[in-house]
Amino acid sequence: MPAKTAAKPKKSASLAVEDVSRKPQQGRSKASLERMLAAARELMLERGNEDFTLQDVSQRGNVSIGSIYLRFESKDNLVRAVIADALDAISAEETTMLAALTPQCTSLGDFVPRYVESYAEVLRINAPLLRLSMQRAASDPLVSGPGKAHAMRAASQGTEAMMAFRDEIAGDDPERKALSSYHIIFATLARQLSLGSTGESVHDYDWRDLKRELGRMCLAYLRAA
Repeated sequence: MPAKTAAKPKKSASLAVEDVSRKPQQGRSKASLERMLAAARELMLERGNEDFTLQDVSQRGNVSIGSIYLRFESKDNLVRAVIADALDAISAEETTMLAALTPQCTSLGDFVPRYVESYAEVLRINAPLLRLSMQRAASDPLVSGPGKAHAMRAASQGTEAMMAFRDEIAGDDPERKALSSYHIIFATLARQLSLGSTGESVHDYDWRDLKRELGRMCLAYLRAA
C-alpha cells in the first residue's frame, strides 16, 4: 500500500478562521472559539512569540483541551486563526481610517501629512501582532500568501486615496508616484516599528518627528516635477 503523502498547503491569497478550524457543533461553540482566539492572542502578545502550549490557552481562555482539539487540529492552526483574525481587523481599521480621512481633506497638502499620521498610528497600535505575523510568514505559506495580499490591499488603498488629488501630483505618471510614496511611507514606518522577518531594531528617532518629516518629504516628492 503506497505511503500517504503530506497534504500540500492551499495556495490561497486569503486566510480566514474558517480555513484553519473545524465547524462548531453547537451554538455556544462560537463563544468558546472567541475565548480560544483571545487567549492565544494574549499569550502571543505577552510573550512576543508563539512559545505557549494549548494547556496555557485552555487555562487562560477557560476552555477545555478537548474543545480546543475539536476546533483546531494543531497549535499551528490556532496561531494561523489568530493571525487571520488580526489581518481582517487591521484591514478594517485601514479602510475605516481612509473613509473618515479622505472627505476631510480638500488638497494633497491636507491629505498627505494627515494620512502619514493616521496610517502610522494604525501600524503602531498593531505592530506587536504584525511583527509576529511576519515572523510566521517567513516559514509558513498559509500565512505568507495572505500576508502579501493584505500588504497589496493596503498599498492599493493608499495609492487610490492619493490619486483622489491626482491633479496636484506633478509629472506624467501620477499613479507611479503615488504608489512609490506609499511604499516609502510603509517601509520607513515598518523599519522604525521593527516589522519584518529580520526584526530590525528601531532607530533612536522621535516618533512624532518621523511622522511629520515623512509627510513633508512625500508631499514634496509628489509635487516635484
